[in-house]
Amino acid sequence: MSKVERRVRSLVRDDGEMRDAIQVVLDNASGGEVRWVDVRDKISSGQWGRLIEKEILVDGEEGFTLADREGIEAGLEDDDGSGGDVETPETTTWSKWDKLAGVATLGAFVGYAVGPVRNAIAGAIDVVLGPLLNVVPFYVVIMVIALGTGLYSTLLRAGLMDMEKMGAYQDRMKDIQERRKEAEKRDDDEALDEIQEEQMEAMGDQLGMFKEQFRPMVWIMFLTIPAFLWMFWVIGYRGSDAAYPAVAAQELVVPLAGSVTWDTGIVGPIQMWILWYFLCSMAFTQLVQKSLNIEMSPSSS
Repeated sequence: MSKVERRVRSLVRDDGEMRDAIQVVLDNASGGEVRWVDVRDKISSGQWGRLIEKEILVDGEEGFTLADREGIEAGLEDDDGSGGDVETPETTTWSKWDKLAGVATLGAFVGYAVGPVRNAIAGAIDVVLGPLLNVVPFYVVIMVIALGTGLYSTLLRAGLMDMEKMGAYQDRMKDIQERRKEAEKRDDDEALDEIQEEQMEAMGDQLGMFKEQFRPMVWIMFLTIPAFLWMFWVIGYRGSDAAYPAVAAQELVVPLAGSVTWDTGIVGPIQMWILWYFLCSMAFTQLVQKSLNIEMSPSSS
């Protein structure tokens, strides 16, 4: 595959409208050269500039000439599997509700540092969870919360994160890496330069993957932070007074640590209730995924 063919394939892969623009240039270059005045009514100045920038069009005597007509025509053909045939998926667009959830999540984070915000959020949650403390032990309440967070986090990730699109991002990066290794084995400096340029263009894939992963995380945090603040408020943390002192002072025996209370620091500042929540959350999340047969790994083509 020639350098020009790879450049044409890269342009068409990144912007489908470039295929028509390149075909227009080919049709108007029957005499060997093409001028902007000949095609300005059919393609945009941005498309014309990209063709010059990528050296698909090079300086001629009166206008621009095609760098390699055969390579350009080959680049417009369907890929034959020789490399660089993995398309970049469209980036997911956040809705206004996603953005509002993100803003609300940031506001809820303030509750960790600002007492009045924490008390307001936790007090509202206490209307629902508070009565459970009179029925079951606190460790059971934590298990209920962990089960709930595990359930909706799994459903949100499955519903909001497109695993096929995540797989497409990974496929493209894998394809580039494989072609780079092959070019290094052949000592093909020209191909390496093209692949390096394609890698720079593919950096946008990293942003796309981040947006895919972070969208469900916003909703998960939006629902989880209030419950976590409530547990924070019940036990007391970093000098704050416990809303339920009797619960905070309850003793329990755990492996290695022995007899502790819920506000005992087990690993540095991590108190017993935090450790118990995360253990339950991880276990219930795995259980929910297996029970509902939900795959959380990106699907590759």
